[in-house]
Amino acid sequence: MAEADLLEADLVLRLAFGTRLRLPDPMKFRGDARMLQPRFKTDPQTAFVAECEGHIVGSVIGMDWGRVFVLGPLSVAPSFAGCGIARLLMRQSMARADAQGFDLAALFTVPDSPTHIRLYESFGYVPNTLTPVMTKEVGSSDRPPSAFSLYSGLSHDAQSAVVKSCRDVAGSIFPGLDLSREINAISALGLGETLLLQGNGGALAGFALCHMGKGSEAGSGNLFVKFAACRPGDQSSFERLLDACIDLARTKGIPRVTAGCNTAREEAYGLMRARGFRAQMIGVAMHRPNQTGWNIPGMFVLDDWR
Repeated sequence: MAEADLLEADLVLRLAFGTRLRLPDPMKFRGDARMLQPRFKTDPQTAFVAECEGHIVGSVIGMDWGRVFVLGPLSVAPSFAGCGIARLLMRQSMARADAQGFDLAALFTVPDSPTHIRLYESFGYVPNTLTPVMTKEVGSSDRPPSAFSLYSGLSHDAQSAVVKSCRDVAGSIFPGLDLSREINAISALGLGETLLLQGNGGALAGFALCHMGKGSEAGSGNLFVKFAACRPGDQSSFERLLDACIDLARTKGIPRVTAGCNTAREEAYGLMRARGFRAQMIGVAMHRPNQTGWNIPGMFVLDDWR
């Protein structure tokens, strides 16, 4: 994929997903949110397009999270469905992932489509557990506001130190998991904020990558928690992190928070439900090779791989 491909590839993506979801106007899929543009600018090496007679008919992109590769979205123009375009794109994407030697490749797909499941299974992915994408209307609150800081408010030197601390927290969840690219992209591209939660003694207890508004992966009226984590077993910090994400949306005048949480992280999923988050769609996590990753009890992580 080249930067000049982004507009046409975005149109194909919206048409493909909007058609599958049977939207009255498929081109309104995800509103004014952007999926391809921020991810391409974060790491263009993971993006590929398929062309026919000079027109883009499909695309795929991935995210490099250190030792973890997250695949998607993959889309094919409806008029080219069943022509092998998705398989062609998958071959290119997985060849790139294999060349980089990731320890885990992961994706989110719809569990009710045998076609999608079979495609990914043919490339070594194995269905894992369900991942609800959940939303909560922020509203007002009588509780005291949460204590948190923002990456954007730190000095350059402090930002460098925080990125390392975030890497340490992520690495406690899965060895080599690294969200540095995402943190830097949020800052450089103006996609939102990275929220930071301090623990005892001033050490970083947790962090949340929050996209906000038009042109980000959130879209207008939405704070999208792309990834958030505390160390394994640290339920109290995770509760504070959830509240901080809600409070950040409230202070920014954003009415809704969206986040994904795999159901195998049963404590984290239960805490989200207790705070009023409700599933808006259900996906299934698929892993390559077959392993649980961080989809196990005791992991306090939010993520959305769509």
